[in-house]
Amino acid sequence: MATATTTRVDIYTRVTSHIVAELERGVRPWLKPWNAENAAGRITRPLRHNGQPYQGINILMLWASAELQGYACPFWLTFQQAKELGGFVKKGEHGSPVVYASTFKKKEQTDDGQETEAEIPFLKEYTVFNAEQCEGLPKHFYALAEPPKEKIERITHAEAFFANTKADIRTGGNRAYYAIGDDYVQMPPFETFRDSESHAATLAHELTHWTRHESRLNRDFGRRKWGDEGYAMEELVAELGSAFLCADLQITPEVRSDHASYIDSWLAVMKADKRAVFSAASHASKAVEFLHGTQPQPAA
Repeated sequence: MATATTTRVDIYTRVTSHIVAELERGVRPWLKPWNAENAAGRITRPLRHNGQPYQGINILMLWASAELQGYACPFWLTFQQAKELGGFVKKGEHGSPVVYASTFKKKEQTDDGQETEAEIPFLKEYTVFNAEQCEGLPKHFYALAEPPKEKIERITHAEAFFANTKADIRTGGNRAYYAIGDDYVQMPPFETFRDSESHAATLAHELTHWTRHESRLNRDFGRRKWGDEGYAMEELVAELGSAFLCADLQITPEVRSDHASYIDSWLAVMKADKRAVFSAASHASKAVEFLHGTQPQPAA
């Protein structure tokens, strides 16, 4: 028993060190590991109205906009494109900026009187709207995705572990979250995840949040609103808890880059208080131990 405990503590130390190093590298959460959208499979770039993927910086800009505003559909259209397709942008909707590279020709005269023409590159910004901000578009803009042809297999021992917690885990929608008021975990459908490890890691994250309820560990960092210091600390605990539990379940031998990226926005809290990551790791360890304690115990 002591050996198992020691091994787990060593994993926690290694995982925490790795996460801190990734945060210092500036890894960012541009992409969540599920995609409960319509026409384009599990993970996709943002798409133009004709299905052509966006390129370069526009991918990051529209991913960030979709994440911020909660859009699941990958299609983006200009006001005019929506109109040409028989639809319209709903009243009061605000668009998202994208850019395109172009050039203009500039004529100049050389010292000897010769006229030359140069092409000057520039970026121009315009506004697009997500299909969810529009009405009246053709049906395929709103259709749910066909189930993927390739099957991702559930991780049997992880599924059994999660079921043994007896948490109220609900499936549906395109967001993963823990609702403390009604005390349930919400998960997108299993088939919408990139792979079974991503599903397990996300559920481990939300179950770590689940342990904060007053009937369990009663963990409270003084959170008052989204994005404040208390919120940041709880999210850091959940992300570390997910990494720890995945290591325990032998799902993820190393911390995935997307795990580290989720807590990049909370690095400021860690820098403001050098003890924050240690406190968070301690709370995460307690949360994971609580989850282990929900499992069937071997007969004495």
